[in-house]
Amino acid sequence: DKSLDKPHKPMFLSTQAINEAVDTALEALQDKQGPLLPILHRVQDRLGCVPEQAVALIARGLNLSRAEVHGVVSFYHHFKSKPRGRHVIEVCRAESCQAMGGRRLEQFARETLGLDWHETSRDGQISLEPVYCLGNCACSPSVRVGKQILGRVTEQGFAELVEDLSATAVDIR
Repeated sequence: DKSLDKPHKPMFLSTQAINEAVDTALEALQDKQGPLLPILHRVQDRLGCVPEQAVALIARGLNLSRAEVHGVVSFYHHFKSKPRGRHVIEVCRAESCQAMGGRRLEQFARETLGLDWHETSRDGQISLEPVYCLGNCACSPSVRVGKQILGRVTEQGFAELVEDLSATAVDIR
């Protein structure tokens, strides 16, 4: 389903791409009040993550220590230090989902994908992330892929979702 697609960021980020993303964000935002979070968001939006190399460049550009910048990146769950997969599957771990079979679904997801939380498949296609409430409690357990929230997800439904995400379109001429 193409509606689940999002722009894919490469698993390997070149030094040039990192430098350009940081330079662009610093140029636009470094003179604003409290620029660190907006700069981190811009870099992650462009690269798909805030790699360690970017942390050093941002620190230097804002006259902060690398530890200060790294502390913000590691504090907020939104920021990732490594590229995530083309498809990010987030499994809700909140109480309502847990009560409706979420723990079983979590285990099935990890076993099916061969991934633990915060890991990405070797081919860079799928990342598995925990999330702590998708606001879909009436339809627990829930999963989000990209911007789409799916409710009442069963093991079979999860397997079908993964199959759909893994399907490769073939252009026949």
